[in-house]
Amino acid sequence: MEFRIDHFVNALIYAFLGVAIYWVAFIVSDKMTPYDLWKEIVEKQNIALAIMVGFMSLGIGIIIAAAVH
Repeated sequence: MEFRIDHFVNALIYAFLGVAIYWVAFIVSDKMTPYDLWKEIVEKQNIALAIMVGFMSLGIGIIIAAAVH
């Protein structure tokens, strides 16, 4: 199996694109909610919201894994 730089560059581009899309989606969802997500999680100990953010983080991991694969 040989190393192909073009495949590596493509994987990096898709991974960074996936991360960028994730952060844009997270910021949009944060702005759409009537409260600050991080304040709700950290100060008010909102477990349900923390679980949702955790699943969003798993989603980005799946995106990056698919881009690298």
